[in-house]
Amino acid sequence: MIPAYDPRRNAVRSLAALAAWQGGAAEPALEPELPIVDSHHHLWRRDTGDYLPADLAADAGGHAVVATICIECNANYRPGGPEELRSVGETEFIAAETAGAPRGIGAAIVGQADLRLGARVRGILEAHIEAGRGRFRGIRQQLRWDPEGIGMFGRPGPRGLALDPAFREGFAELAPLGLSFDAWLFHHQLDELVDLARAFPGTAIILNHVGGPLGVGAHAGRRDEMLALWRRGMVELARCPNVQVKVGGLGMLYYGFTFHERAAPPESAELAAAWRPFAEECFDCFGVERCLFESNFPVDKQSCSYSALANAFKRLTRGFSEAERSAFFSRNAARTYRIEIDRARHDPVPAGEEARP
Repeated sequence: MIPAYDPRRNAVRSLAALAAWQGGAAEPALEPELPIVDSHHHLWRRDTGDYLPADLAADAGGHAVVATICIECNANYRPGGPEELRSVGETEFIAAETAGAPRGIGAAIVGQADLRLGARVRGILEAHIEAGRGRFRGIRQQLRWDPEGIGMFGRPGPRGLALDPAFREGFAELAPLGLSFDAWLFHHQLDELVDLARAFPGTAIILNHVGGPLGVGAHAGRRDEMLALWRRGMVELARCPNVQVKVGGLGMLYYGFTFHERAAPPESAELAAAWRPFAEECFDCFGVERCLFESNFPVDKQSCSYSALANAFKRLTRGFSEAERSAFFSRNAARTYRIEIDRARHDPVPAGEEARP
């Protein structure tokens, strides 16, 4: 009998507890000169600990992180005012915290808006664009749903949101404003995203966290079944030219690797071995030119250090050409989120400006 999902076994530890678990000495960076544009991380002020630009810069350590994309995480909303505009507070928070931040942290911002507002969402999108101070690039409205409530944190999530007509009416407002859509859902929902991508071929969609291959709850102990369903969905998504995939997020507890239960965090060689099937399937399906490196920090900090995570992907791409590695680690994210990188200086350059010698 398959045990029911037990959220206590996958309880999120505070940032202070994670610092104690990981200790003071991070794994040394492999190939520290390789430029990285981190396509996915979060910033917040929460009871579990604040995570701000200085914290990300410290976690990235000796890796050459030259720019980052900060993604919404339902944090730091406006405390009052119209409900539909409160999420703009997160964009305001990110823009303020990352103004002048080191390493190009927050060079691009992805926020949240309820696309179920239909055409009325345009005003909220325009408010995000204004709040983003020239760095706002897209929307992520989380699509994830699971019958056991995995990852829902007690919040009721609508099933089949990507198929909802009102959601799609709002989704249609993204492309005219030059905005993309970050998609976060689980492996058994990928067919819904395929349908959405086919319905809106002119809207750029970036699939988060390798497509959410669950390994806990009812999905524990059924890896072969999960992988078969996940692979079918990934193959179909890859046939949609407007879809790319972020390769990362595998340190989340939903994926069932149980690294968080150890006395000490894993090193990069073990991470690379565990994550190889998922990374290689993404590379095979989408091609390196449609794959983006992501850290998903500090969420993935539950399983490993930033340095070990980045090293794991450097190990996984050792067989790539120099051009392919450049594409995966920096160029694809810079293109997708419209960040120009001055590679000589390793600084982000606002779109439209020339890189300085």
